Amino acid sequence: MDELTPRQIVAELDRFIVGQARAKRMVAIALRNRARRRKLPPELREEVSPKNIIMIGPTGVGKTEIARRLAKLANAPMVKVEATKYTEVGYVGRDVESMVRDLVENAISLVKAEKSAEVMERARRRAEERILDILLPPPPHVTRRTRIVDGKPESYYDIEPAEEGVEPTPEQRWLRNREKLRERLHAGKLNDREVEIETKRGAEVQVLGPMPMGGVSGSFDDLSGELRSVFEKIFPPREKRTRMTVEEALEILTQEELESLIDMDKITREALERAQESGIIFIDEIDKIAGRSSGHGPDVSREGVQRDILPIVEGCVVNTKYGPIRTDHILFIAAGAFHMTKPSDLIPELQGRFPLRCELDPLGVEDFKRILREPQNALTKQYAALLATEGVEIEFTDDGIDEIARAAAFVNEQSENIGARRLHTVMEKVLEDVLFEAGDTAPTKVIVDAEFVRNRLQDILKNQDLSRFIL
Repeated sequence: MDELTPRQIVAELDRFIVGQARAKRMVAIALRNRARRRKLPPELREEVSPKNIIMIGPTGVGKTEIARRLAKLANAPMVKVEATKYTEVGYVGRDVESMVRDLVENAISLVKAEKSAEVMERARRRAEERILDILLPPPPHVTRRTRIVDGKPESYYDIEPAEEGVEPTPEQRWLRNREKLRERLHAGKLNDREVEIETKRGAEVQVLGPMPMGGVSGSFDDLSGELRSVFEKIFPPREKRTRMTVEEALEILTQEELESLIDMDKITREALERAQESGIIFIDEIDKIAGRSSGHGPDVSREGVQRDILPIVEGCVVNTKYGPIRTDHILFIAAGAFHMTKPSDLIPELQGRFPLRCELDPLGVEDFKRILREPQNALTKQYAALLATEGVEIEFTDDGIDEIARAAAFVNEQSENIGARRLHTVMEKVLEDVLFEAGDTAPTKVIVDAEFVRNRLQDILKNQDLSRFIL
């Protein structure tokens, strides 16, 4: 990813997101600056902080999608949070530090998935060996030995295959039968056979109680997690014998082997570093806390939430159950519609920590046409793939796509403008009958043209009151 230029990053984003060129350029530069920072000398690297971004635009124009695709492109941990979920210290609700803890959890999952993929083949082989030992136990005096394969220890049965024309020993006959059983296992012929395996079952601990009040460090989730870890040390997992099919046993044993092959301490260290250096926190609905505190009613905590978010954006150390994490180099992307407020309504200190601002363009008919045609995950392609599973071929003509786009834009103008999300509503209504009848009495081929769309939407679009409820 360090080799991608801003232009290439924008090109990758263009595969999924239509328009919003300015926002794409801004996030592409921010991502490239991270790669540039990693090449700096250590003393200068610490001084370069990310330039946080505020995206301004109505709902459904692509703010969240840009941040999500950027994180996926960079293979970076990302968490999306709603600013309205947080309250200032002293009020019931989530404390703002929990967004950083969520980011760390995301990083742990990301790194663990990567490390698991690296050793999945070895784990699968080990699980197969355990299944074969259950299906065909080794003779009493046959034991496993260990050898080094590609620098990693592997266990095996030290039995030479029988030579042709020579009477095999009982051990060699057992080994030959075992290999035949392995072939049947690979072919899936043993999937339905029942076996009895030993699985590890830890003590089930449930911690019930209220959320901690303001001023208490950490969240209740962290407290319950720590207590669960303590109980697991006091009461180690017990072996439990369970009967299941070979297919189910293979999955469970593969997961057990994965846990034994990956080093969680190493994963934790790498995840903390990745969250610190590459993490992205997307704060949505920030305009909802931009108003000044009125001193009474539900708005009393708005400015307090901003002041609680400020030290995290400025850079501080947050304690998590995996260890402390610094927030100095986490990239923060905030977003909001700012219909009733404006970015200047944020407290000055917080405004200064979001130096880059970009206004996203509202979507019109032409944008909707492109959204239905161009992206790799376009809605038309999604519905075509879904219906293909039922043996129904669906074809969207150019005039049919244009009609869907016009209907979505019209409803957005007449009622609340929810951007591209309106396309989901319109598409679902247009294809409702086909989706309901697919697999039963639906035709094998459906052509969605302008007339098809108008027939299904004309009554709703004519009735303004009805369209507000249905579309």
